[in-house]
Amino acid sequence: MAEAELQESDTALGLFRVGEDGEALRFRFISFGYKTKVRFLYHTGIIEVKLDRPAVKNAIGKDMLKGLQHALEAVNADSTANVLVISSSVPRVFCAGADLKSIRIPTIAVIEGVALGGGLEMALSCDLRICGEDATFGLPETGLAIIPGAGGTQRLPRLVGKSVAKEIIFTGRKLDAKEAHSIGLVNYCLPAGGAHLKALEIARDINQKGPLAVKVAKQAINKGLELDLSSALALEEECYQQVLESKDRLEGLAAFTEKRKPIYTGE
Repeated sequence: MAEAELQESDTALGLFRVGEDGEALRFRFISFGYKTKVRFLYHTGIIEVKLDRPAVKNAIGKDMLKGLQHALEAVNADSTANVLVISSSVPRVFCAGADLKSIRIPTIAVIEGVALGGGLEMALSCDLRICGEDATFGLPETGLAIIPGAGGTQRLPRLVGKSVAKEIIFTGRKLDAKEAHSIGLVNYCLPAGGAHLKALEIARDINQKGPLAVKVAKQAINKGLELDLSSALALEEECYQQVLESKDRLEGLAAFTEKRKPIYTGE
């Protein structure tokens, strides 16, 4: 995709390609504070979305949510996109409130600082979560006489177990990064400031794999978890057949035989 039209909003959101060296400064930073176009200057397969609304600590209002949704739709429509990294430009704050369940490619949340309520629920909707050691997590909604309403009551128990999730949600208490990692809430916990580089490292690793296989693997895992084991295994077989007949599989076999790096197209 060369460019995508985004509607007007008060959002400050960066959407850009990340190069092999991870140097974000080489790429155009896009602000959605006005009607604009997003131009992808590099086509490496990795896209990063940065939220930058410091005045309200990245709280996502209706306009900002609309802008973010347009960005995610653009990513989903981009056939060259293989990995999506979600991060924040606001120091010590992640963000609040968006669901990435519809994104077909792997999604990685980079959490440096606070991820409470909708911010944690957004992170839970990602496939992977990488945090800095100063990160704080929690679902404090019961303290306001409500419950997590953007996936928290469903995704958290699937990730950390029913009993642990109930304790976290019932009490509304905060978790530090070390505890979050120990219960499996995050995949990696890095020294403060190191989460972003780790996320890009993982994104580059995923980006080297067959993009169709990665998308189908995500589909098999996510849909399979909603089924009984027998039905899930049948789904896995269907997904396996999809990639078995792909051009990428033939390219992978050829590259292995010829002892070279495969060039995958996602077909």
